[in-house]
Amino acid sequence: MEIKKKKFFRKKDIIGWLIMLPAIILFAFYVWEPLLNSVRLSLYETKGFDLVKFVGLDNYRAVLRNPNFMAAFQNTFKYIFVSLIIGFLVPIVMAILISETVHFKGLFRIGVYFPNMIPGMATVIIWTYFFSPGAVGVLNIILSKFGVDPMVWLNNSAWTIPLIIITMTWKGAGATALIYMAAISGISPDLYEAATIDGAGIWKRIRYISIPNIFSLGKTLLILQVISVFQILYEPLVMTGGGPNNASISIMQLVYNYAFRDFHFSEAAALSVMVCMILVVLSGLYMYMTKEKQDD
Repeated sequence: MEIKKKKFFRKKDIIGWLIMLPAIILFAFYVWEPLLNSVRLSLYETKGFDLVKFVGLDNYRAVLRNPNFMAAFQNTFKYIFVSLIIGFLVPIVMAILISETVHFKGLFRIGVYFPNMIPGMATVIIWTYFFSPGAVGVLNIILSKFGVDPMVWLNNSAWTIPLIIITMTWKGAGATALIYMAAISGISPDLYEAATIDGAGIWKRIRYISIPNIFSLGKTLLILQVISVFQILYEPLVMTGGGPNNASISIMQLVYNYAFRDFHFSEAAALSVMVCMILVVLSGLYMYMTKEKQDD
């Protein structure tokens, strides 16, 4: 009996590759080429974008010795920590509460998603005015009606990062809440009916049915949130400029300062490569957790 050899490329495979080819070319041109160029740039002394002399890892050492690096590094992880306290829990609470409502559920869904439709820069500018210090800030005007003295808000180093995270949460929590709502809607109604018959109230239904069924999704979205917040840039750049006294500067803002304020492109490339390596590790963790979810 003759055994037919499996062809390495079948007709369907060739068609699939041809369909993906434009995307692959664009990905290579806009992602891999700049990435490899950044690695090369980080190993040279530069004059503008012109390579002057190979210096090896000197640019990396210069970045690590920069006094702003440690502040930016610590602040970036503060952003992540505060976002996990504020930004991670808010969408879950919103999704559960809206899923438990009976009337106007569609209206609530549109309402929570509405901030996500506002351009990011417009959101930042709006909240910057909201937190303006003195008597002209919107929040201070509201508080003055209750006899509270004006506060400096974004000029207070202890409040800067939490307020920026609140701005980001207001912007993006609705879209994440819709993902959780979709997961909750996929839970079998029989589970809720059985729990109701057994006398379980709303809190027990949430604790023993809703939360366990969205736990796997929550782990995945947590890693994605960490990756996203690690790249925070324009929020602190516009709202505080990284201040006061570097209290809100982030790693990506430091890259921006190297490249577009100081014109030290080689050091900006070195720091970008370091950030890329960290994101590769976080992305690998995301892939691992996603694979676990698919296996389950």
